[in-house]
Amino acid sequence: MTLFGLLDDKDAEGILVLNMSETNLLTDYFIICTANSTVHMKALIDTVRDFADENEQKVIYADKQAKGDWVLVDMGDIVVHIFSKEGRKFYALEELWRESDRISLG
Repeated sequence: MTLFGLLDDKDAEGILVLNMSETNLLTDYFIICTANSTVHMKALIDTVRDFADENEQKVIYADKQAKGDWVLVDMGDIVVHIFSKEGRKFYALEELWRESDRISLG
């Protein structure tokens, strides 16, 4: 199963994939999603880490705790951003990178 599918199965909200390969960042994709609680945020972090382990994907950085409004898991080519509802509105990451191509996976 894809990471997108796993996040969807765990009820991540508003999942968005951005193609970042044309930017000056050292990653190919951002996956952005919203968690509905800190417990949900922790479950999503664990899901991404488990996906990385199962697919022999190196995790460069991962927030270990679901604290605050924004956590991430950096796997090099893919960076997963998990927001609270308030954090997603405040940081508006998809608006910051609005010129990046959105990838439809649904």
